[in-house]
Amino acid sequence: MHLRVILPTIGTALLDHIRGEVEEWAAPGTTVDVIELERGTASIESEYDEALAAPGILQRIEQAAADEVDAVFITCFGDPGVHAAREIIDAPVVGGFEPAMLTAMSLGERIGIITVLPNVLPMLHSLARRYSIDRRIGCIRVVDLPVLGLEDREVLLTRLLIQATEAVTAGEADVIVLGCTGMLGVATELRDRLAAKGLAVPVIDPTGAAVTWLESAVRLGVRPSRTTYMSPPAKERTA
Repeated sequence: MHLRVILPTIGTALLDHIRGEVEEWAAPGTTVDVIELERGTASIESEYDEALAAPGILQRIEQAAADEVDAVFITCFGDPGVHAAREIIDAPVVGGFEPAMLTAMSLGERIGIITVLPNVLPMLHSLARRYSIDRRIGCIRVVDLPVLGLEDREVLLTRLLIQATEAVTAGEADVIVLGCTGMLGVATELRDRLAAKGLAVPVIDPTGAAVTWLESAVRLGVRPSRTTYMSPPAKERTA
């Protein structure tokens, strides 16, 4: 299987970290490559950022289609460009939100999302309504760190633990979902720290959920439905 990972931002600083994380989750025999955008923003933390990133994402999707990759992961929890991408490539495409939430819903009733900043809350509520899962979300909390400020692992874990503990003890969450694909390599440690407090709840890593979901889709031989994701009508376009 050839998995193309699209980092929907400009700059190469995170490429090696993301490649390493995806390769940790990927099964033997899965080939991974990671590519950034030529134009867009340094991170996606608003609808404005997402709109600016969309043309660059779709350019990379067109390249992935030409390269005949087996699956595509757009590594952002906001699922930027995912539905448009499914219209122009005959391969499974996901972002971070949908596979993480589908996984979480199979493990507990109430889902607690812990994300980065208050700016992204309206975006995530909108996604939940689009996927008709808003009733399953018990809370969306923030660690109040920007995407580009997640590199201090201990600070991130400390803030995640505070929010997750409060969510579970308040009866808001039976499963915790990390609400940013930039929260790399902390899901297991957060789960263990919660367990040490007597809170035995799953913690879902959106990157792991996405990679394993895509591998399953490829093994099943499925791709986006053309009765939902219809090919765009031919016309002149510039982007």
